[in-house]
Amino acid sequence: MTHGLTDPGHPARGRSSFAPGPDTEEFPVGAATREQPAVAPVEEPTAGDTVPMSGEQPADAEERDTATRRRPGWSVRTRVLTALILLSGLALLVAGTTAYVLERQRLDEGMQASLDRSGDEFLTLANEGVDPKTGQPFQNVTELLLVAMGRIVPSPNEGMAGFVEGVHTYNAPAEYPYQLQRDAELIAQLGPRTEERAELMATAPEEARLITTIDTEMGSYRVAIVPVVGPGGDTGALVLAFDRGEEHAQLAQNYRTYALVALGAVLLIGALGFLIVSDLLKPVALLRSAASKISSSDLSRRIEVVGNDDLAELTVTVNGMLDRLEHAFSSQRELLDDVGHELRTPLTVIRGHLELMDTSDAEDAAAVRALALDELDRMNGLVEELITLAKSRRPDFVTMQPTDIAVLTDELHIKSQPLGERRWMLDSLAEVEMELDPYRITQAWLQLASNAVKFSDDGSTVALGSSADDATVRLWVRDEGVGIALDDQDRIFERFARADSAGVEGSGLGLTIVRSIAQAHGGDVEVTSTPGAGSTFTIVLPRTPDTAEQELLGAPEEES
Repeated sequence: MTHGLTDPGHPARGRSSFAPGPDTEEFPVGAATREQPAVAPVEEPTAGDTVPMSGEQPADAEERDTATRRRPGWSVRTRVLTALILLSGLALLVAGTTAYVLERQRLDEGMQASLDRSGDEFLTLANEGVDPKTGQPFQNVTELLLVAMGRIVPSPNEGMAGFVEGVHTYNAPAEYPYQLQRDAELIAQLGPRTEERAELMATAPEEARLITTIDTEMGSYRVAIVPVVGPGGDTGALVLAFDRGEEHAQLAQNYRTYALVALGAVLLIGALGFLIVSDLLKPVALLRSAASKISSSDLSRRIEVVGNDDLAELTVTVNGMLDRLEHAFSSQRELLDDVGHELRTPLTVIRGHLELMDTSDAEDAAAVRALALDELDRMNGLVEELITLAKSRRPDFVTMQPTDIAVLTDELHIKSQPLGERRWMLDSLAEVEMELDPYRITQAWLQLASNAVKFSDDGSTVALGSSADDATVRLWVRDEGVGIALDDQDRIFERFARADSAGVEGSGLGLTIVRSIAQAHGGDVEVTSTPGAGSTFTIVLPRTPDTAEQELLGAPEEES
């Protein structure tokens, strides 16, 4: 028994409109393969008639794709390395600048503290100290300044000077390397200021002391002016000053060294980053290389999965996409090949008869008209079958819903009886419920019943039945027909696999559609046959674990 879409002549109530025409059938046991009718040669399309088929692109589209692929731009590695180097450089720059500013501020605060401390020591000496020559308190500002400048030890970049009545009178001892008098402009500015601060001693002694910054052409100084008034009314001031430029010079030198080290670190980061990024992007390079070798005419290539990271997952995803694309292109090409192969013959037949028709002969015209309509009906049925096969690859081909298998089996037994004068029997009923598409299963089951009728004799037995276990549900049709040779039992499920048998013809798509419906449910079709003794076709559907568990749990309740 074989399959092909058939029209039983009297559709049962509820039967789907898929029912094929009376010419559809598959080949029976031992039947010789039918010769395909001669096909008229097809003219090659001209350049102006060429229409791109599925998987092909017009020339302008290919040019656009090429232009897109060759669009200039930075590679991923270059962009990653550039970002890495820029971020590293920016981080080192921010860190260095922040440290430099904080260290510069610390130096300024240190100079301020040193000036305050020296000023306090000078005032303590002025108020509480004694002249080492006489052992008595200081009698004039001159002696005070001499003693104070001999006792104060300035820092390397710190100088001091003594002013009496606003006049530069004393300098730091010669053994100290830094001398304020070498900056004449600074000395010139300090004279009037010391006199002003000394005058404040009479009115606001707390405000007389001054720490300020003075800039000259030679540099910038942090200056402390500490005025005093002697017992005799004479005035003077001790001036201490740090050369801020010299103090900051060492810091600047340290950070110039830091800048060189940071530059070396950025270059090292760039070199190591190049190696690391190149290693990380190696799977991408392999992905690109493999993808560039894949074309619409060859989708069989797959990309090697390297590692177990995100890029490896991307490779797996791309391979899955290629599987789906190959499947889709294969389906399209099969459909186009099928349409071209099967529809060309009836079109050639119709054209040939129309060309030879004698329009003046009414009988000849009527015969040709009947033949043309018959061929067109056959073409329409074939197109419907091909559409069903094409839809079988789509996710929405089946609509699952809970279905009582026993009820479905009983309905199929009733719907099948108008297919032919046979002894219709019901072997068994599976008292289970499972998720399936009852419309599509009915379509496939009726096709098997129709084939059983076509390849068996009147009055012979055709039986239907269903059974279930924990894993599967089985739906079958068995007959006492001509059977199928063992070598043909796999080939009968291929598209357009058919043979002549007792004048029965078909499109060769019936069993293909049955298997597509079963596979859309996650199952398959099995066949057991003995030539001359009949065949049994079984649709095997897997049961979900939840459904099987519910049946087992529900058994005690049914018994009670």
